[in-house]
Amino acid sequence: MAWFNLLKANLKKEYLELKRYLPNTIAMILTFYIIFLGLFGVIQIVGDPTTQDANTQYVIVNYIFWFLTITIINSVGYEIINEAMRGTLEQLSMSPMGIWRIMSARLLSTTIINLVIVIALLYISMATAGQWLNIDVVTIVPIMLLTLFSMFGIGFIIAGISIILKQVQAFLQILQFILMALTFVPVSLSPVLQFLPFVKGVDMVREVMILGTSLSQFTMYDYLVLIINALFYLALGLWVFIYCERVAMRKGLLAHY
Repeated sequence: MAWFNLLKANLKKEYLELKRYLPNTIAMILTFYIIFLGLFGVIQIVGDPTTQDANTQYVIVNYIFWFLTITIINSVGYEIINEAMRGTLEQLSMSPMGIWRIMSARLLSTTIINLVIVIALLYISMATAGQWLNIDVVTIVPIMLLTLFSMFGIGFIIAGISIILKQVQAFLQILQFILMALTFVPVSLSPVLQFLPFVKGVDMVREVMILGTSLSQFTMYDYLVLIINALFYLALGLWVFIYCERVAMRKGLLAHY
């Protein structure tokens, strides 16, 4: 029940912040939509006409995942920075739930809200490009859930670093381009890529949405890599975050910015 109340409170908080800072929310969505229009325009102008449709579909999926990874992975880091600036980070540490549980609830809340935005952006992009992808919910949902776990893990690693260093905005800006590379690169380029965070999941969803692949058409190896990847990065992220929190508490960094 405590977890449910925590999630409910943070979901309301995230929603109210997006609503009260509506111009910023609209600007964020418009920015990513304009980026898509730029990518789409490049394909139409300089792309090979014989592969335009396939390239457009590829861009739609990749840019949607890029938006999702940025909003999920960067969100907890910015939450830590904001709490430190407000002087409320130490108060969170004194909560019976602890910082990592509170941040987990905020991460889930951000993910739920941004998934709604992502779905809207997806359909707007498909309508703009005139390319309709295969939205197989039964196949996409379980793969997406496991993919989100690895994203959460990387988010916790960034948040852990933020607790100690506080000022990591420049790194988060650079991280956006790293995340772009991870979401745009296909696993077929190198088998090693599938062991990087969330790359395997994005690649599988891409196959579903573009090629129409179903759950039964993926191999056991695909599922094994996806599950191990999700659990490994989630466990690593939580461990790094809790370790950094303890270091910050020991050095008295939670009360200072």
